[in-house]
Amino acid sequence: MQEEFNKELLDFLDSSVTPFHATALMVEMFEQKGFIALDETKLWNLEEGKSYYVVRNGSAVIAFTYPKGSKNYLMIGTHNDSPSLKLKPNVVVEGNGVVQLGIEPYGGALLNSWFDRSLSLAGIVYYLNSNNEVLHKVIDFKKSLATIPSLAIHLDSQANKDKTINKQTDLVPILATSTQKKFNFESFLKQKLPQDAQEILSYELSFYDTNKAGYVGIKDDFIASSRLDNLLSCFVGAKFISESSSNKPLLFIANNHEEVGSETTTGAAGSFLENTLKRIFSNYEEFVQVCRSSLLISADNAHAIHPNFASKHEPNHTPHINKGVVLKHNANQRYATSAKTSALFLAAAKKANLPTQNYVVRSDMGCGSTIGPISATRLGIETLDIGLPTLAMHSIRELCGSEDAYNLVKILKHIEL
Repeated sequence: MQEEFNKELLDFLDSSVTPFHATALMVEMFEQKGFIALDETKLWNLEEGKSYYVVRNGSAVIAFTYPKGSKNYLMIGTHNDSPSLKLKPNVVVEGNGVVQLGIEPYGGALLNSWFDRSLSLAGIVYYLNSNNEVLHKVIDFKKSLATIPSLAIHLDSQANKDKTINKQTDLVPILATSTQKKFNFESFLKQKLPQDAQEILSYELSFYDTNKAGYVGIKDDFIASSRLDNLLSCFVGAKFISESSSNKPLLFIANNHEEVGSETTTGAAGSFLENTLKRIFSNYEEFVQVCRSSLLISADNAHAIHPNFASKHEPNHTPHINKGVVLKHNANQRYATSAKTSALFLAAAKKANLPTQNYVVRSDMGCGSTIGPISATRLGIETLDIGLPTLAMHSIRELCGSEDAYNLVKILKHIEL
């Protein structure tokens, strides 16, 4: 079972090269299990006993069951965006014998890891067709198109001692050698659009590493991949709800834009989840009852202890890969975990006979955050922050355990509210 689970996970990681692609794949998972599509711009007529999903802007999705009379929902909250290099609007840069594409780093990427990689391009393109209609298409070139070469050590004697990166000048990918004819980026993009595409209007495109996800280690202890933060949680949450009974009150949300603060229409600070809950439970009293009787599990990767940098971790809170799901704690509420929400999760882990771990950042270091505190503040839902232990977080290639994701699904099945 775990082997089959991980095979599906690896395929999901390879195909989810942008939030648009990840959302489409999760929708496919839901539809295969009979979930019904909803449109935010149209009237909803929900039927008890059925399951539904709704997509916002092509890059965020909510799926939920609608059993009769149930108000105590188990909600799984994730995000589907990852640090990346996004194209600028006026993108072509020519000079020094090459064609390059101007980028802007998205989120807190570990920039050193982007050098000397085989990069492809994917995202969404809006265009006009022959009828002057504005249409769009999600595209993926798939082949290796570009690279960002390192500067040779002969020209940078401090490279192994003190390496800093200028985001404007050092990270411009090389696409081709230049010719007398100026590179036409619009013609290049049209290769991936329908023949009826007349003019490209706009795009949201990102570079990604073409190296596939796969096992690492003598005993395949690890999985290495791009975008583990946070596609790992997306796959777990989507898999869990799509294979659960429609008679159990469940909701899953994959937000976008967590890596840049969540304050967008598709981010956790936006209205997507609140709007959806108010349409499911249109009576305000019922809406508040649902919020106050439900549990939101904010699932986002956790920092595993790095064996080469163990001093960066709080000595009594050092999560290990393949040693259990991590509960995240922070006294200043950067994580939303409370004693109450911890207890519910720990009771489920005990029923599943699976271990858990605790993470607290060192008191002399800053703590990151998640969608957990944002969603809890906006909706008043009791929230727990958890994660799967990960190394090299925000690198172009991260590392997690080959057992942890599968075990998280087993714990989720035992949670009772």
